[in-house]
Amino acid sequence: MQTQRLAFVASHPIQYVAPLYQRLARRDDLAIKVFFTWHAAERPVVDRGFERSVAWDIRLTQDYEFEAVANVSADPGTHHFFGLRNPALVGRVAAWRPDAVVVNGWAWCSHLQALHAFRRRGIRTFFRGDSHVLDGPTPGARGLVKRSLLRRVFSWPCGFLVVGSANRAYYEHFGVEDARLFPCPHSIDVGRFAEPAAALERQAAEWRAQLGILPGQTVVLFAGKFEHKKRPVELMQTVRQLGNPDIVMVLVGGGELQDEIDAIATADPARFRVIPFQNQSRMPVVYRLGDLFVLPSSHGETWGLAVNEALACGRPVLVSDRVGCAADVVEPGCGRIFPANDLDALGKAIDEMVTPPDRLMTMRGGAAARARAFGITATETTLVEALERPAVR
Repeated sequence: MQTQRLAFVASHPIQYVAPLYQRLARRDDLAIKVFFTWHAAERPVVDRGFERSVAWDIRLTQDYEFEAVANVSADPGTHHFFGLRNPALVGRVAAWRPDAVVVNGWAWCSHLQALHAFRRRGIRTFFRGDSHVLDGPTPGARGLVKRSLLRRVFSWPCGFLVVGSANRAYYEHFGVEDARLFPCPHSIDVGRFAEPAAALERQAAEWRAQLGILPGQTVVLFAGKFEHKKRPVELMQTVRQLGNPDIVMVLVGGGELQDEIDAIATADPARFRVIPFQNQSRMPVVYRLGDLFVLPSSHGETWGLAVNEALACGRPVLVSDRVGCAADVVEPGCGRIFPANDLDALGKAIDEMVTPPDRLMTMRGGAAARARAFGITATETTLVEALERPAVR
């Protein structure tokens, strides 16, 4: 059996993707190497969304080969186009002699240049991103320029690893032919969140008691960055307007809306609990604090992997129709979708899902089962299938 050499170009180690690299590295038919263009998690890095330095406490760079390529940007990071400038990137990747390369994201200088350079060198290249047009196409002249630019950029890769239906519609919007679109869903390490279930449930129950949440109360959970697009404040206002004393809302995270969230919670301490940022090893317990996980984003939510994580913890979900994963992941047996522009519909959906009180409990099995359909194995299998398909130009 011939071993294929597969290179990845990525900005930095990401907690959702590291398990995929580790799994691929264990295969006999693949040799992989990841080239990081920002950092390799050597030290804490400022997360602008959480407004704090973050160092994830799980294994991100173990058990696979990687290289941190020198970044010469004066302001390194993924927050702007010139934040990733790696003059040696193309040469370093080519020197490794890959049979194929997966480039993650185009909106940075180095990654855009790499896509073009690999095409010119005849290196088989796949592109992976998770953009969608659920928020509507970019309007006016700017939209015309973007469409013209991306039609050209998207002519370079031989294939696109499509994470979901909204992502597929995005590529189709920019003229990518079906023959170059290969399913390759977003996924998480389901096992890390699912097990050991009994111990994790016990820890969550103890934490709820410490927070003063009574056994008969239902917890609506928001976990993530406290930023406008995710609408945690609007969710708090919706829960408060329901006026149900048996509903408690727990918010876990941090960010630009921290002061506003704290003020609302302080004014209504019986209804709200605010918990600071929690690291990755703690998240399987965090999701179990809730009975219902809600992600009410209004825009810019390319996928929403927190939804996958909540499901893996056996928690039903309620998400807006602007969340990228909604159409693919959320089914009646595990959750509901509401129109992002209708906060009344959000309140109605919460009220219906928590009534009767045992409804959410009966949905836990469906949530856990749905999560397994989006495990790392699904991504691994579809990625390998894409590699085995003939190149399309």
